[in-house]
Amino acid sequence: MAFKVGVGKSDFAELRKDGNYYVDKTELIYELANDTENEVTLFTRPRRFGKTLMMSMMENFFSIRKDSRDIFEGLTITKHEAFCKEWMNQYPVLFISFKDIEAENFIDALAVLKTRLADVSKTYADLAKEKAVNSFDAKKLVRLQDEKCDLADVKNSLKTIMRMLYAAYGKKVILLIDEYDVPLAKASEKNTSANKYYDLMLDVIKGMLSIALKDNEYLKFGVVTGCLRIAKESIFTGTNNFASYSVLDSRFSEYFGFTEKEVEKMLLAADRSEKASVIKEWYDGYVFGKSSVYCPWDVINYLSELRFDSDAKPKNYWKNTSHNGILLTFVKHTDFDVADKFESLLNGGTVIQTISDALTYDTLHSSEDNLWSVLLMTGYITKADLEEAGETVALKIPNRELSSIFEDAVVKFFNETVSNDTIKELLNALWEKNEAEASRLLSDLLWNTISYHDYHEDYYHAFLAGVFAGRGYSVASNKEKGLGRPDLEIKDKKNRRVIIIEAKKSVKESDMDKDCSEAIKQIRVLKYADSIDEGFKQVLCYGIAFYKKKAKVICL
Repeated sequence: MAFKVGVGKSDFAELRKDGNYYVDKTELIYELANDTENEVTLFTRPRRFGKTLMMSMMENFFSIRKDSRDIFEGLTITKHEAFCKEWMNQYPVLFISFKDIEAENFIDALAVLKTRLADVSKTYADLAKEKAVNSFDAKKLVRLQDEKCDLADVKNSLKTIMRMLYAAYGKKVILLIDEYDVPLAKASEKNTSANKYYDLMLDVIKGMLSIALKDNEYLKFGVVTGCLRIAKESIFTGTNNFASYSVLDSRFSEYFGFTEKEVEKMLLAADRSEKASVIKEWYDGYVFGKSSVYCPWDVINYLSELRFDSDAKPKNYWKNTSHNGILLTFVKHTDFDVADKFESLLNGGTVIQTISDALTYDTLHSSEDNLWSVLLMTGYITKADLEEAGETVALKIPNRELSSIFEDAVVKFFNETVSNDTIKELLNALWEKNEAEASRLLSDLLWNTISYHDYHEDYYHAFLAGVFAGRGYSVASNKEKGLGRPDLEIKDKKNRRVIIIEAKKSVKESDMDKDCSEAIKQIRVLKYADSIDEGFKQVLCYGIAFYKKKAKVICL
């Protein structure tokens, strides 16, 4: 197929030169530079929504050190001929990304930051030879390149390079800073009262941005991206004509993520239009301002697989790019109980919360409202209504992909908190063929964990696996046995005994006995027990039926 997408590509020039499909977002350049008077613009969006590619696009368009006519040919921005003549490749640009500036401690993180500054500085090594550039700045640039800079050099680094660019080209500089808050997010995660990681990193980042963005005579305008707007620390306080656009704002909302029309056009180009409904179910549903958008990372990854396999199933690509720790932090909180709200969300419902887009990393966990705000700003939940505005909004899980991430967090929380004594009682009941007691204990466990009403077998399967994993037994899930795959196989090698479990979801409570019998029949017909090693003395087979938070256990 001629159609191809660039998975993971965030370099605009590379993407265009390689002939990858590009969803045209270039109109943002015109709207930002022509229709606003923002001296500094902050865009906050979840990761995986194209912020870095957008910044690379702007660098290529504005940079006086490049000739970008070919890579912008045919794109929407070129329709504005007078604007392109005035702005395309007409200004010096400084572009830096903080997305990988993280480490376990401040010293290591500062070293990573110095390396990033060295890489950026080396791209401007030629400036040191310009006659208009003063010798003091040239020496600072060399220190940055050699990673021999002190803290003052680091804080002044962006302004130093901007001053050199201004001297060399006689024009003010466009400053692009991508993922500015990543160093602060990591510092907050690893901060302690002893290491003061967060305070130290905040001092550095605040110093760099304040010096570069506030009252900087060499600044034409600046664009900054991140996940959260840092409020309390006042990084942007005092900046002239400062504007911030979060997931709650309508302006620029369509430029991050793919609209439904853009996805339909992309599917048509890929000759995969029949996948529209499944892509919508899995990857659509995010509401930014008054725009409904798909996650571009997911769409591109799935289309890349569909390019070679038209039967490829959708996957959870989000899960592989984030540790999703914020959800686990949320459900573990003892200060407030979110179980009922999580159940409502997992059932496809909504929760009403007061939301703020001005947060601070050192107080993220200080209130329930703050944590809901973080989930919204980082893309785990979204507004339920395009037209709803204000601080109090209805929230929902956007799609099937994120619903599965919520499920994983709930199961993990359950696994970490369930009583070992209760699990021991359950296992004893199973080994002793006490169906009634096993049914009661499983039902109690379901009642005490966060679950939801739109139950399916995968959820119950994960629930059972979580109950028995890490309890001193060998637990196999969906391992091939006989003519099929039982849901669960629990081996007690010490006592040479095995439990085989087949689980069913019942449509109504009155079906539970019938479904248990069906599970038992499946174990018998598919001969799950026949493949158990002969060394095991006892093999017990169970059919378990689940209906909402109730369990019925029957032994073969």
